[in-house]
Amino acid sequence: MQSKLRLIAAAALCGTALAATAATAQEIKIGVSIPAATHGWTGGVNWHAEQAMARLEAANPNIDIILMAADGPAQQANDLEDLVSIHQIDALVVLPFESEPLTDPVRMVKQSGAFITVVDRGLAQEGIEDVYVAGNNTALGAVSGEYFRERLGEGDNIVVLRGIPTVIDDERFNAFMETIEGSGITVLDNQYANWNRDDGFEVMQDFLSRFPDIDGVWAQDDDIALGVIEAVRQANREDEMFIVGGAGMKEIIQMVMEGSELVPVDVLYPPAMIATAMDITVNHFTSNGPVSGEYILGAPLITPDNAETYYFPDSTF
Repeated sequence: MQSKLRLIAAAALCGTALAATAATAQEIKIGVSIPAATHGWTGGVNWHAEQAMARLEAANPNIDIILMAADGPAQQANDLEDLVSIHQIDALVVLPFESEPLTDPVRMVKQSGAFITVVDRGLAQEGIEDVYVAGNNTALGAVSGEYFRERLGEGDNIVVLRGIPTVIDDERFNAFMETIEGSGITVLDNQYANWNRDDGFEVMQDFLSRFPDIDGVWAQDDDIALGVIEAVRQANREDEMFIVGGAGMKEIIQMVMEGSELVPVDVLYPPAMIATAMDITVNHFTSNGPVSGEYILGAPLITPDNAETYYFPDSTF
């Protein structure tokens, strides 16, 4: 998996390397704060975080990882307080439940002297974190759009199911629309489905009732895609269209591996990015090289030829 790193001020790098060397001689406590498994993707985040914690602690006897999953922003803010006051962490890896309410709590952790790695959902203020790790939302939309351009053309119709009204959704949707511009593909409608299977089912049922000619569906998200698949099958219209989701859910990947005509491809937005963030944070203390900047993960098209690489059958997602 390729990453793009933008290094920050070189003047700070020598000091970082010296601090990392000294730190390896003592126990290092790393707090990991993530949302609870409120939907499939965050369930995958939890699974990959647990796997990474076991692997990293086994490989680094001086590393102690404290993993906390929160049901909402208020609980996550309380968890951060506990990580500082009770556990006295040296570093924090945090995937904010929401950006705005977690900005001040993360700043508080930073002021305690901890190294900060923020994952996926950025904070409302830039510059608090030392490292930012995220999927590439613009690329997810563009890669999806490129696939639609290859499969469809003048006179073909599609529908689009979006996530929730957020910057992340806008990045995906705008990139998709820009990519298919000029292709002759008609977008019949786009509606929010809240990255949710049930909402995906209801929105797709509405689309199916209103549009007798649909050639493709961009669901943008694999949780949504599962609802779309069910709606299409119940309407006995699975031979009329194909569906493209996004993220890398194991059920969707398995369909791609098996050569499904209904779900021929997927686009990666991996919940395993939490493991990448944890690896990078540990490297800050164990490596003599600098660790700082932004790591933006790729969004490759998952096809039957490469699907096995992204298939984690034991994951919850």
